[in-house]
Amino acid sequence: MRTYIGGQEAVSVNEFIELALGTPLELWLGVEGESEEERAARLDAARDILADNPDLPDDVSRIAAQVIEANAPELFNVVPLMKRSAGRRPARSGKGAAA
Repeated sequence: MRTYIGGQEAVSVNEFIELALGTPLELWLGVEGESEEERAARLDAARDILADNPDLPDDVSRIAAQVIEANAPELFNVVPLMKRSAGRRPARSGKGAAA
């Protein structure tokens, strides 16, 4: 299965993220061994992008949440710790619950 974003094929997770964000991932996370001057330039560029796209953080958060929700079992190998037995109901809360 091939994944295309804006007409370009994403062949790796990093390419998918870069195409979805419209910026390289390194812009936001930095790179190992960058100098203070490189870091300052990277952060300036990031600030400019955020100033031009004020909804970008919300869009990225929404996309990340959708990806996690769609792939949580595969990404995190999620297995329920225990199953609720059929005969027991969870405790009620609110009005009418025993205190």
